[in-house]
Amino acid sequence: MSKIYKAVIPAAGRGVRFLPATKATPKEMLPVVDKPAIEYVVAEAVEAGLTDVLLITGRNKRALEDHFDRNTELEDALRSKNDQEKLKLVQASTDLARIHYVRQGDPQGLGHAVLQAENHVGNEPFAVLLGDDLIDDRDPILPAMIAAQQKYGGSVICLMRVPLDRIHLYGCASVDSVLGDGVIRVADLVEKPSTDEAPSDLAVIGRYILDPAVFGVLHNTPHGKGGEIQLTDALRVLAGMPKESGGGVVGVIFEGRRYDTGDRLSWLQSTVQLALRHPELGEDFGDWLQQFVTDDMPDR
Repeated sequence: MSKIYKAVIPAAGRGVRFLPATKATPKEMLPVVDKPAIEYVVAEAVEAGLTDVLLITGRNKRALEDHFDRNTELEDALRSKNDQEKLKLVQASTDLARIHYVRQGDPQGLGHAVLQAENHVGNEPFAVLLGDDLIDDRDPILPAMIAAQQKYGGSVICLMRVPLDRIHLYGCASVDSVLGDGVIRVADLVEKPSTDEAPSDLAVIGRYILDPAVFGVLHNTPHGKGGEIQLTDALRVLAGMPKESGGGVVGVIFEGRRYDTGDRLSWLQSTVQLALRHPELGEDFGDWLQQFVTDDMPDR
């Protein structure tokens, strides 16, 4: 098995759910406490040994490149003030990983975004991390997914049990068999099914380990739901392909802590949750929040 060290992070979306905040600022650069969301995702990839990171960007995403680039003027200013603490924070994002960029151009869905990574990835398995899902660093899932890919081959998806009345928000997995240690073999996938159509309560969340065979499948995947090229449709094809051709899909069930930043409400909830465990802010923020909820919550 090829060692997995490349990560692809799609970041070309328009962020319309956050307008007007995202009119000129990429959604991925919105702060979650004191770091932009995209930095959490890149740090998670690096912690799992994925040190070669490709960001799939688009128009108005220059701030992403600037964030991970060196800002020599700012660094020099902080050095002149002997502010080593802030200098370390500024340099942290620059030193995280080898980061590359490619533009999606005309965004046509997640499958189309993954296709843009074909030349960079080549003929080896790779990870895909979606920026809307932040995984708590106390509950890493990528190492288990990488291990599953090395053991079973093919592609690996991350699954999480959700209430059936919310399954329509996700791709949903149909289980073929249980392989043990929280790993199942996937028979089929359904993109955002209704409650009645859902084959299980296992929702696909934004972490994947993909066999390079996915590129050939995506080239032949027609536009699906929403008029976009859906990665879920390609995974359905891969699930039915023989192992020798890069086929087969297994799922690793995630039972840890996850923060959803995909819309305004969930972003606010995630910010509060992460702020409460911040080493410098958490205690004071928690005391204030408790008092606010008890004594100062406005009438609605």
